Amino acid sequence: MPLYHNDDQAMLADTASSFMAEEGNIAKQLRHWRDRNCKDGFGHGLWKQMAEMGFTGMLVDEADGGLGMGHVEAGIVLEEIGRNLTPSPFLTSSVMAATALKHGSDDLKGRYLPGLIAGDSVFAVAIDETAKHRPGRIATRAEKSGNGFKLSGAKSFVIHGSSSDMIVVAARTSGSDEDADGITLFAVPKDASGMSHDAVRLLDSSMATHTRFDGVELDGDAVIGEIDGGRDVLDAMLLAGRIGAAAEGVGVASGAMDMTVDYLKQRKQFGKLIGEFQALQHRASHLYSEVEIARAVTIKAQQLLDAGSEQADLMTSVAKAKVARTARLAVQEGVQMHGGIGMTDEYDIGLYMKRDRALAEFLGDAYFHAGRVATLSGY
Repeated sequence: MPLYHNDDQAMLADTASSFMAEEGNIAKQLRHWRDRNCKDGFGHGLWKQMAEMGFTGMLVDEADGGLGMGHVEAGIVLEEIGRNLTPSPFLTSSVMAATALKHGSDDLKGRYLPGLIAGDSVFAVAIDETAKHRPGRIATRAEKSGNGFKLSGAKSFVIHGSSSDMIVVAARTSGSDEDADGITLFAVPKDASGMSHDAVRLLDSSMATHTRFDGVELDGDAVIGEIDGGRDVLDAMLLAGRIGAAAEGVGVASGAMDMTVDYLKQRKQFGKLIGEFQALQHRASHLYSEVEIARAVTIKAQQLLDAGSEQADLMTSVAKAKVARTARLAVQEGVQMHGGIGMTDEYDIGLYMKRDRALAEFLGDAYFHAGRVATLSGY
């Protein structure tokens, strides 16, 4: 498969690029909501516009009212979200939660997917229970209670947790905390009694919560997939989220690089544009090469995931690790080449650094995924 977009995908890229640059840019969205200390951290108006563009239902099957597209197409939108630092629930809602709901009952799909497709609903996912991404350990418990379950435990850094209409929660229904089996996923509605949120603003101004479940009563219809058989659903959701985060990271790296190159063409030192200095040209050329490699490996992982390949898991971790390192290089070079003003709030380049740090940790940092690559490769 070629590591570039076909004609239809290129057309989607043009549409997403112009839309995000016009409606999702830093001034209109990130700075606007940050400076107003918005409790959600994103604009619901933009989310509605994204629904009108068809973006919110990209990964929802056509039979359920969506577009039935793949991760390559979702990644195109995510790259533009990253390029413009657009605060949006697209990754958690339209990628991760939508992937989980594919395994839900018709009743569950009918309850939640229409709101997602229309841009009226926002979803979150609650997986991690510590500061670091460790999905192999699930301690939150769901015990049988009548015809349903009673959910108890806590989740950390639930992105958009307090803004969501529903949270996909991974809980243990049998076995010990470290067991691979015995996991069940639940769709927990926002008004569930016994669920509480401690909201925190992250480095990049996005909102997350530390969420507690104190005996939350759920009926049997809240189960996504099979009881005790949720590990496969969880892995599918994680896979979709990780390659989505990689695509957004490519956008962050590319946006930071473009901003830096533009600055090299404008800033003068010693009577010359600093872009004329060979040392900076070499660094810019190296950065360009790294960004293109990161984009290529991300597209490869997306294609494998869409094709249902057994290699998709390995290549997704390769992409997540590579993009994390490339984005860090892009934002560090950007700030340094801007000089001291790069660390001031007046210049947007510093905002790219903040987004990179938050995104790099989401669903596993470069070290986590480098370790997975080694394990999956037999080392």
